[in-house]
Amino acid sequence: VQLQASGGGLVQPGDSLRLSCAASGGTFSRYAMGWFRQAPGKEREFVAGISWGGGSTYYPPSIRSQRGRFAISRDNAKSMVYLQMNSLKPEDTAVYYCAADINNPLDIASLQMTAYDYWGQGTQVTVSS
Repeated sequence: VQLQASGGGLVQPGDSLRLSCAASGGTFSRYAMGWFRQAPGKEREFVAGISWGGGSTYYPPSIRSQRGRFAISRDNAKSMVYLQMNSLKPEDTAVYYCAADINNPLDIASLQMTAYDYWGQGTQVTVSS
């Protein structure tokens, strides 16, 4: 399974970005997918997860509390997963990674970072005025 994240860049506070992750190899429609981020000097953080079919999503409390600024979605026909980010803040600055959990037997989002088997290379998001 190969994952290629894209869509990052330098934006101003308050802007929006949509990150994309293209998957190849294997059966994408059977993989739970997730987005993570890692800021300089900090541990990698779970941002969002989504089930095979897209009907189940998960946002950890630290993200849920941010009033819907983040939204994960997927298009199985295109083998793509997306992360819509709105009202971006400087503290959102990080490298964003997509990841796949190929062993989830249920059509629910995978909740643990350790469940994700394959990782993309990351895309840098910098929020600065």
